[in-house]
Amino acid sequence: MSDPRLTEQRNPRSREIDRLSAPEIADLINAEDRMVAQAVGEERESIARAMELAVAAFRAGGRLIYVGAGTSGRLGVLDAAEMPPTYGTDPQMVQGIIAGGMAALVRAQEGAEDRPEDGAAAIDEKKVGPSDFVLGIATSGTTPYVHGATRRARELGARTGFLLCTYPSPELIAAHDVVIAPLVGPEVITGSTRMKAGTATKMVLNTITTGAMVLMGKVLGNLMVDLQVTCQKLQDRGERILMETTGMERAAATTLLERAGGHVKTALVMHGRNVTRAEAKQQLDEAGGVVGRVIPL
Repeated sequence: MSDPRLTEQRNPRSREIDRLSAPEIADLINAEDRMVAQAVGEERESIARAMELAVAAFRAGGRLIYVGAGTSGRLGVLDAAEMPPTYGTDPQMVQGIIAGGMAALVRAQEGAEDRPEDGAAAIDEKKVGPSDFVLGIATSGTTPYVHGATRRARELGARTGFLLCTYPSPELIAAHDVVIAPLVGPEVITGSTRMKAGTATKMVLNTITTGAMVLMGKVLGNLMVDLQVTCQKLQDRGERILMETTGMERAAATTLLERAGGHVKTALVMHGRNVTRAEAKQQLDEAGGVVGRVIPL
């Protein structure tokens, strides 16, 4: 009897992949990957709901916390790690929990995903509460660690969601505030969910956090104005944002960004309102961090 989980079924289109040449293998994998974006797009309403839940958590002083094992856990940790340099967020605002701990990021921790009590303990360790939104990620839909974590999060009053790449059960849908299920189909290599399911997961997480940051006022137009300069690349990007939005020359942008402590949004308000760094920060706080409410651009 075949496994009911899509992620564990055999893909009829790749049954003879071991007989193909390198270019043919590349073509086959690419053809399968083209299905991912459509599958993710079909989950737009659920993804938007997750985005709104994340925003509600942030505005209540809570957090978005991903929980996963293996590839799913790594992708959650990756998405969380990219928020502070991109949007100037506190590292606590978006977090990732992975079965087996941070060692599992670089080396598989066999069996770590099988203990639901460990998932619950990780939620307790994070002191999850009613202000938080916990999103479980398990492309197969069955990972005990993830279910243990989300179950405990619900007991503590948090809003919860679940991301999987197979058909969600009625019980799963009833248990969570949102369920996201992009059906990407069987993998090219049976059960290798780091492939299409992993790509779908990355796309979904990208969309949730990007949309949430836009709704939180961390983007002006399509510019990441909450950027905090932490390296030369971001220094250059910050200066170019200031040059484009204000018309100033590079040297002036460099000086302004330095005066703003490397924070682009603060620099914009300092320039637009002709105020000090402290005054700019206060005005931004009063406007909920939305720079467009402080200065017309």
